[in-house]
Amino acid sequence: MMSRLDRALSKLGIASRSEAKRLIADGRVRVAGRIVRNAAHLVVPEHGSITVDGAKPPVREWRAIAFHKPKGVVTTRRDPEGRPTVFDVLGETAESLVAVGRLDMASTGLLLLTTDTELANYLTDPSHAIVRRYIVTVRGALDDEDAARMTDGVDGLRARSVVVRKRSARETHLVVELVEGKNREIRRMLESLGHPVTKLMRVAFGGVELGGLQPGEWREVSPEEVTEGTEFTTKERRERRRTKKS
Repeated sequence: MMSRLDRALSKLGIASRSEAKRLIADGRVRVAGRIVRNAAHLVVPEHGSITVDGAKPPVREWRAIAFHKPKGVVTTRRDPEGRPTVFDVLGETAESLVAVGRLDMASTGLLLLTTDTELANYLTDPSHAIVRRYIVTVRGALDDEDAARMTDGVDGLRARSVVVRKRSARETHLVVELVEGKNREIRRMLESLGHPVTKLMRVAFGGVELGGLQPGEWREVSPEEVTEGTEFTTKERRERRRTKKS
């Protein structure tokens, strides 16, 4: 999948988006041997022949992890405002990993990270409709009509499914599934319906589930688990098939 050059540098683990823009503006980035100063220049990160100061991105072994993102940390490699990031929490564990999509600062739960940028692109591409499942608590009693409106569409946003688990005058507990993962999608829909979100936790992304992971904990994820139910085949799985055939 094509990406902006600054985003490609971030996905390859070379620099944050803001640092990447500076590197590009300073003429330190080449694509197929030519200096590119336009951060919006489109490339395929894995096949773009990108170098920074003449060096190619390091070759990384295939790896993916499931991480329980705590509340109060942001999903970025470095934050210009100095807020703690998921990479600060993970430390050396996150070396060479990129986040698959994001969770906002106030949200918790499952965040996938991987060295496979092609996989990350596939899982976050809306056309592939990879299901994300969330446990959500909102203020007030959300009625069945409003729950149905979320699946019909609210202000151009739409949930795949909404199930009311518990309802009282004080708050309502929901299970919400999305297939696009737009910025603050659930929060925006529910705010429009007059029910601000007080808690939001992602519990599943495609075939990977949060399970018993506690905030700040992580586990390794296999290629089979992360691609379950999809048509995507990781390089590692392709290599395994070639080895078996030979």
